[in-house]
Amino acid sequence: MPELSFLINSIFSLIVGVFLLRLLFQLMRTDFRNPFVQAIVRLTNPVVMPLRRILPPIGRVDTASVVAVIAAQLLQTALIELLYSGRLASAGRLLITALLTLIDTTLYAFLIAIFAWWVIGMVAPDAYNPVSRVLSAIVEPILRPFRRALPLIGGFDFSPLAVTLLIIVLRMILNDRIKPLLLDL
Repeated sequence: MPELSFLINSIFSLIVGVFLLRLLFQLMRTDFRNPFVQAIVRLTNPVVMPLRRILPPIGRVDTASVVAVIAAQLLQTALIELLYSGRLASAGRLLITALLTLIDTTLYAFLIAIFAWWVIGMVAPDAYNPVSRVLSAIVEPILRPFRRALPLIGGFDFSPLAVTLLIIVLRMILNDRIKPLLLDL
């Protein structure tokens, strides 16, 4: 049973991650001519395009992508719940768990993006790489306000460190305080 749970969790985490990347690419206005972005779009198009016929976008938010990522996370949550307990929790509990897990996954994705962006910047700061361009498009809007607030010290930018610490604290609050509080209702 643990092997099956691990397998399902891994597969669905990848699926949720791909749909989440598509949504983040749209929200952060990433260059859709980038080969990495095009690969993610091609992978998610079979689900997102039919949904888009039913759900029109609201402003900059592509509701089809939002529904796709929530549906994938909800399915993952339901399958894991079914494997562990042998039954499904109430619809409200499943939805709350899925949404909280999705928020945590999004924060974790930003954490990984900042770290990868920082490492690539240290190893090959001026090299053209499609992934580094995407990472930059995702990370820069988050770092920008912190760069304005934090001065350079000795030519070193502390904004990635500040954002990383903030994300870690937010994840701790989400998982240790908010999630138990909402799931105990």
